[in-house]
Amino acid sequence: MIPFDFFPHIAGDIDFDKGYEFLDKELKRILREAGTGKRYADILVKVYLKDGQEEWLLIHIEVQDYGDKEFSERMFIYNYRIFDRYRKEIISLAILTDPSTGFRPQRYERARWGFRHLFEFPIIKLIDYTRRWEEL
Repeated sequence: MIPFDFFPHIAGDIDFDKGYEFLDKELKRILREAGTGKRYADILVKVYLKDGQEEWLLIHIEVQDYGDKEFSERMFIYNYRIFDRYRKEIISLAILTDPSTGFRPQRYERARWGFRHLFEFPIIKLIDYTRRWEEL
């Protein structure tokens, strides 16, 4: 299952008639090499866009009940590791299941001496859908 219901603006661009391919083996290899610990809910999927382009999407589903100050950095690491290996545009998305309304990491940034690296990614929080479970 790909949880695109949470990202309708993305789902609208994907040509689901062409299918999609889960790249589990590729992702496991990359995560092992990244040394960020075991992750069980990460998905790497290849999809085709309605304009005919091929895209790879990293959907990181974080299943935890606390805020993790290293989450944004981990998202960045996964994104650049996949890019470095495959030289494909990688779109990182996060679905956060923790109960905190305040934990909403959406960017990783490093800056010094005029250099700036900014990595931003869209998230959804399941807690925001508490009153909409029936709809989902």
